[in-house]
Amino acid sequence: MRHREAHKIVYSFCSVLLHLPAGLYFLGGGVLAVKAQIMDESAMRRALMRIAHEITEKNRGTHDLLLIGIRRRGADLAQAICRNIEKIEGVRVPCESIDIHFYRDDLTHIADIADENPKIDVSGKKVILVDDVLYTGRSVRAAIEAIFSMGRPSMIQLAILVDRGHRELPIRADYVGKNVPTARTENVAVMIDRYDGCNAVMLTE
Repeated sequence: MRHREAHKIVYSFCSVLLHLPAGLYFLGGGVLAVKAQIMDESAMRRALMRIAHEITEKNRGTHDLLLIGIRRRGADLAQAICRNIEKIEGVRVPCESIDIHFYRDDLTHIADIADENPKIDVSGKKVILVDDVLYTGRSVRAAIEAIFSMGRPSMIQLAILVDRGHRELPIRADYVGKNVPTARTENVAVMIDRYDGCNAVMLTE
């Protein structure tokens, strides 16, 4: 089963998969190997709160902070971190989102895709880029290019819920919810209640 198809099945059966033991399941016309639940809702919540604390500690507060989430799930995680920072510091940090498809390096017909990102004032800001899973690093590279197309931030830091390894570019996260060693044949699916009906991270194959 291809990775993209496996993700679709995981998200479609989110609430069911949370209660299944590891094993093979015939779902959505294919075979899905459920290997483990990496994080449940409570673990995700604790990780996002810890990341919020680490961001405020490393940056000595919230001055000039700007969180930008990579759509879709990275944007929701960025909003959650922003809410946590507000609980910690009593300050609402600006939170935006970007679509990176226009900036991906694997597009062959880039002229057919419009850059629909809003103009975000990043100049002089400490940008915290947020995504759900860090894998090859190519999505992060595209996001950084998108950010620099809008201006010159003073710095860009990277916050990731799950780092699964297998980098193809020299990119490292500043804040990590959980490091999960994986094989390239495995899939890490971050599920968000807004889209999937539950909050969890699953390892499948």
